[in-house]
Amino acid sequence: MSQETVKRRLSTEERQSEIIRVSIELAAEKGVDSVTTQDMADAMNLTQGAIFRHFATKDDIWVAVIVWVRERLMKVLDKAASGASDPLQAIELMFFAHIAFISKHPAIPRLLFSELLHKKNSKLRQLIEGIISGYEAKVAGLLEQGKAQSQVSADLDSQSAAVLYIGMIQGLVMQSSIFGGKRALQREAEKIFPIYLQGVRARS
Repeated sequence: MSQETVKRRLSTEERQSEIIRVSIELAAEKGVDSVTTQDMADAMNLTQGAIFRHFATKDDIWVAVIVWVRERLMKVLDKAASGASDPLQAIELMFFAHIAFISKHPAIPRLLFSELLHKKNSKLRQLIEGIISGYEAKVAGLLEQGKAQSQVSADLDSQSAAVLYIGMIQGLVMQSSIFGGKRALQREAEKIFPIYLQGVRARS
């Protein structure tokens, strides 16, 4: 039985999952803006027509990818936070879980911060805004819990501190991309996060 015959027997859901997976891999390799549906088809030994039987447009593929990212990332963060004994530990575990997630899927930051995707598709922009806003709200909520437990400085602006938290991750990813092996993501994250904790922690 040929590989193509096996591929034709994949369910719609399985085929869509495969297209999403390949799209993420190609985005990591070529950059989001350079990936074409022909690239996707070639990577799966399919025709472009086969791709469009499962997604009407390329933008629909990127929407599905962002939905996939949201579901997986939130699951990773929730699992990390659930193992914490206090709010600040939850924030720390989430931070390093996110760093590990990015290391496993290096195309994710490119997708979330691709200016071209934002401009082309309002649904994509809204989805990405939702991911970031929800993430910030989660961090801000933990910081507020930290205040209630006297872990976090009472006068801290939790929302701004949550924005800074997201910005730290984005900045680390950008520097890792620019400097490559000279600045490993995990190693730099381990240096940076204690500074953040020092800034938000309540003074004794």
